[in-house]
Amino acid sequence: MATIEVTDDSFKDVIDNNPIVILDFWATWCGPCKGFAPVFEAASEKHPDIVFGKIDTDQQQELSSGFQIRSVPTLMILRDRIMIYREAGALGAGALEKLIEEARALDMDAIRAELAELQKKEGQA
Repeated sequence: MATIEVTDDSFKDVIDNNPIVILDFWATWCGPCKGFAPVFEAASEKHPDIVFGKIDTDQQQELSSGFQIRSVPTLMILRDRIMIYREAGALGAGALEKLIEEARALDMDAIRAELAELQKKEGQA
């Protein structure tokens, strides 16, 4: 699957209906974003079962401010609507591939249990 454009309006639908979503927050004026774009596109072709979305930070300001994007490119991975990775900076193909493998391998039941325990502790504080 090729990359898709994710907008303020489509974001919720994209993350609600796809188990793994990888988002590239970018801007047209950003040199590193342009350099990362072919790596991101190639990964999207290699992994058709994952949604690869691009978010233009200048056009989608609600999403950008909601996620407090301060620098581009910023890569974010969501699995089962839980953010499991977020980092600013362009990645090489090998590093992106490793992240995808790690995202697939996560035990999401353990992650959800850990999050529930944290929320329980925060509720008691």
